[in-house]
Amino acid sequence: MFRFQKKYFFITVLLFFTEIAIAVYMHDGIIRPYIGDVLVVILIYCFIRSFLNTPILSTTIAVLLFSYSIEILQYFKLVKLLGLQKSNLANIVMGNSFQWIDFIAYTAGAVIVIWFERKKLSKENTV
Repeated sequence: MFRFQKKYFFITVLLFFTEIAIAVYMHDGIIRPYIGDVLVVILIYCFIRSFLNTPILSTTIAVLLFSYSIEILQYFKLVKLLGLQKSNLANIVMGNSFQWIDFIAYTAGAVIVIWFERKKLSKENTV
């Protein structure tokens, strides 16, 4: 079950720095709010797969449900309820603005993960 996979870890680090760059430098209406949400699902998936040899579909679904849960907690303003509204870290990690469209972005990230994983598997099976 536990197995370090360099490829997934490398992708995780690359996506992490991409997310930081988006958060710090992008102040637009597309990349920061939507592409960042798509990428975060892929980042979390790759992080899990860096250390655990888990099934693709169940891992993707778990990450997607986790992402949905975070969005729902934003709806209930969890950061404010915990008294952390002045914490930059809490606002970045948890977020503080609920949007229904984020569910679509998270789902798109999950679809991308499954598409790439299936493509990788089909390539491995033909070799």
